[in-house]
Amino acid sequence: METAKKYLLGMTLGELKEVAKSLGMPAFTGGQMAKWLYCQHVRSIDEMTNISKANRKKLAAEYAIGCKEPIDAQHSKDGTIKYLFPTDSGKFVETVYIPEDDRATLCVSSQVGCKMNCLFCQTGKQGFEGSLTAADILNQIHSLPERDKLTNIVFMGQGEPMDNLDNVLRTTEIMTAEYGYAWSPKRITVSSVGIKDKLRRFLEESDCHVAISMHSPLHEQRAELMPAERGMPIESIVELLRNYDFSHQRRLSFEYIVFGGVNDTPEHAKSIVRLLKGLDCRINLIRFHPIPDIPLHGADDQKMESFRNYLTGHGIFTTIRASRGQDIYAACGLLSTAKKIADARR
Repeated sequence: METAKKYLLGMTLGELKEVAKSLGMPAFTGGQMAKWLYCQHVRSIDEMTNISKANRKKLAAEYAIGCKEPIDAQHSKDGTIKYLFPTDSGKFVETVYIPEDDRATLCVSSQVGCKMNCLFCQTGKQGFEGSLTAADILNQIHSLPERDKLTNIVFMGQGEPMDNLDNVLRTTEIMTAEYGYAWSPKRITVSSVGIKDKLRRFLEESDCHVAISMHSPLHEQRAELMPAERGMPIESIVELLRNYDFSHQRRLSFEYIVFGGVNDTPEHAKSIVRLLKGLDCRINLIRFHPIPDIPLHGADDQKMESFRNYLTGHGIFTTIRASRGQDIYAACGLLSTAKKIADARR
């Protein structure tokens, strides 16, 4: 049986140099590989034409690029495209491309399914199928047809990024390193429900923007909506965030899905103002998109605007995020590959 080849995609410069060294090549060959992978986005080792044919043959005997084309694409009437990517483990993840004026944002996944089981999220209903490798995460960019149009990346797809922190940090390192994509960290936002120690580590080791899923400022209610609240309450998250400077390059935002008659009252707005007092941050209000068998409903536009105006009037920059891709189930909270995985197993 042929031994599975290791992937070059997702390796750091240091690791690529070690690969070169292990195969008897000069260390600078690792730098050449990095340029081919992350600047030229090659799909085969044979395309690395400034590496000798003999060395390419040695490399190809043990390694592959690790890129996989999307196997499906759904197009929304608003221009959003939802792609289905295969993973190295034989599963699938959804990735959402969102073009808007002179911006193009890619919402990437970090896991297949999710452990967090938030009440309002379709991904959580799927259960947890496994974490993605750095190659799996980067492939969502590397093999994206619109790759060259991207201006921003958000880790807001399937999964909890902090629950796969090593691979998320490896990915963002490659994206921001000079040998990699050389992107500014300001172009990347990583979201989290808040996981003790993991969030602290991310804040220490990365300069990317941070987005915290709040959805309620009240402990008991947030715990009902988001079981992770019992492990790291929103008050603890905010206290941790107060130790970091968000007044310059790095931005802190809070995501807040508005549920009609649930978390959209004046008391909730007042509690948010008290909770975030003195913290340099913004809030993104998000419309709720119903999912089956969940007794939650979206708030109307008037209620969302009133909520936004109260927060803005009390010093918290607040926006209502435009809903994109709802007709193809690509909007916030709707990503799920449970059916695709079930179909593939038949």
